Amino acid sequence: MDTLPPLIDQHSHGAVHGELGLGSFETHLARALGARGPAPAGTTHFDTRTGLALRRWCPPLLGLEPHCPPVRYLARRREVGAFHAGRMLLRGAGIGTFLVESGAPGELTSAAELAAAAAAPAHEIVRLEPLAEQVADTSGSVDAFLGYTAEALYSAAQHATAFASGAAHCEGRAPAAGEVRRAADRWLRGRRPGQRLREPVLVRHLLWSAVAAGLPVQLHCPDPQSLAAFLRATTGLGADLVLFPGPPYHRQAAQLAAVHAHVYADTGPYPEEALRQAPFGKLLFSSGARGLPELYVTAARLFTRAMARVVGEWTDEGLCAADDGRRIAELVGSGTARRIYRLVADAPRARPTDLRGPAQTPGTGPVPGTSAAD
Repeated sequence: MDTLPPLIDQHSHGAVHGELGLGSFETHLARALGARGPAPAGTTHFDTRTGLALRRWCPPLLGLEPHCPPVRYLARRREVGAFHAGRMLLRGAGIGTFLVESGAPGELTSAAELAAAAAAPAHEIVRLEPLAEQVADTSGSVDAFLGYTAEALYSAAQHATAFASGAAHCEGRAPAAGEVRRAADRWLRGRRPGQRLREPVLVRHLLWSAVAAGLPVQLHCPDPQSLAAFLRATTGLGADLVLFPGPPYHRQAAQLAAVHAHVYADTGPYPEEALRQAPFGKLLFSSGARGLPELYVTAARLFTRAMARVVGEWTDEGLCAADDGRRIAELVGSGTARRIYRLVADAPRARPTDLRGPAQTPGTGPVPGTSAAD
């Protein structure tokens, strides 16, 4: 098993615009690690697994030696320029298709901007809660809010590839119309413009409405067991659900995916555990990258090497043939995502990902292609 087709990244948030100094770069790196505040005195956020992975695989894409010091890497990044560096990193990540969650305009690259920068297809994921929040900012009544929210969901379903939600809990039934109206009235009366949606009845209403639209729905829930009733109740309704658990719940998410025909699970950064719990066709890769284009590179490299280790062990033990191992890796890396997100028209454009290690033949100049924001 030498190479894989380019990965399909089923969830990310886009890259930042403009140049980044050491402080702002570390701020984005800290956010990716879930850290709050600066690193302890005398240390850096590069002193992490993600930081080591970044120093291993990103410098060669900008014409530097692996493991170079962070200061040297960031100097080279500024020398190349944020625009060209972003393109070089995205195009060298080994990702052939991106699914990008829409966010605040101007903060991060849109799906279209990321597609141009990466020279690869990118599709939009619409998050349900911000959609309702935007409607609420301009709605003067409960009737207006509910009507415009329904219209916004319908409009989003015409162009989006999937919906997403951060619901931490959802019951196994859709809320009744009167219950939704009372919740909307309660939320709107006490709400200030820009305030986040935390009204559970309305979140449940949005989820059930998204399922009715028929698109896949991504569920970003730390402990997916709290959605068990919702998963059971949506069986046979025609919408696929994809679980994005928080650590350490990837095992439970994979188990739920194994139980329900319409439920799938993200493997997270350590696919070894999920592969032992669910059919291989129920698991998918995502980078979860936000802000730094380097995070697409590190997520893809760590994922392909973890997959290579697992299927390599199985092949060495005689559990599967080499061809079976390659098929399993392709299924998790791209095949299942292409099927459930209906991406059959996407033609892979990025180079294949080498499971033995990326070819270290970096380019040092600008990557030709259409222009896009970094």
